[in-house]
Amino acid sequence: MKLITVLGASGFVGSAVTRALARQPIRLRAVARRSVTPPPGPAETTVVAADLTDRAALADAVAGSDAIVYLLLADGGWRVAETEEAERVNLGVMRDLVDVIGAVSGKPPLVIYGGAASQVGVPPREPIDGSETDEPGTPYDKQKLAAEQVLKKATADGLVRGISLRLPTVFGENPAEGANPDRGVVSAMARRALDGQDLTIWGDGTVRRDLVHVEDIAAAFTAALAAPDALVGGHWLLGAGRGDQLADVFRLVAKEMADHTGRAPVDVTCVEPPSHAPATDLRSVTIDSTPFRAITGWRPEISLPEGVRRTVAALTTPVHGKART
Repeated sequence: MKLITVLGASGFVGSAVTRALARQPIRLRAVARRSVTPPPGPAETTVVAADLTDRAALADAVAGSDAIVYLLLADGGWRVAETEEAERVNLGVMRDLVDVIGAVSGKPPLVIYGGAASQVGVPPREPIDGSETDEPGTPYDKQKLAAEQVLKKATADGLVRGISLRLPTVFGENPAEGANPDRGVVSAMARRALDGQDLTIWGDGTVRRDLVHVEDIAAAFTAALAAPDALVGGHWLLGAGRGDQLADVFRLVAKEMADHTGRAPVDVTCVEPPSHAPATDLRSVTIDSTPFRAITGWRPEISLPEGVRRTVAALTTPVHGKART
């Protein structure tokens, strides 16, 4: 059986990909900084706790892999990208990975990288489809693009068979024990609503985001692993293609939380954006993932209302006598 290694298996997206892969008859190696509970399924799963900024630990973690799913993200995500530690995780480990792989003879392994649609910078048009010129404006997006470029060069040099999947705004629940919860905008607003706080939107609420549930994103990675040949060497955008207005999303969150708690829905209000808000936060994003769909047959299956309902339900379901956080 082929060996698939997931780097960042305790992360929000990484744990979802690990759960999806565990349902296949493969050898699965789940690598994270701390030990995680192996998900159920027919896969022969091995859990490895490792600090992948240690080059030797990284080499051990990927040894013998037929395919590697790269979903590492510094703690704090884009908010801490200016730190040296974040750059080491977001970019430095990718450099080490291609060096480690290049030092081993044999068939180049497949490496599927979790990039970000925001690497393009301020969207030049709607929808974006991956053909745009990348002009990242934040440290996080610059690091993500640089890591993708390292992977593309290593692919051109024959060291790896690299694929970059640029992710949209991902949201949803995370049922995996010990895994990181969603820290994105949908879950953040759901937590505020659970605490009885108003939901505030920068601007007039008409900015749109392309929201995709985390299980659909995991399905995209399994689809890429199943049909990689036509994807190798490129970057591919994932999205629902609908662009949901944030005011509508926040009102949906408030309503679902009210339905689950029996309380009146919290208010949704618009406020002036702070001066430090990046330009990308104030521009709408819709994604055309037709190129990826045409090759893999993938498409999102979980609707926004269903995804929000599941997210809210997970937050309000008691765990060991306490509400989820």
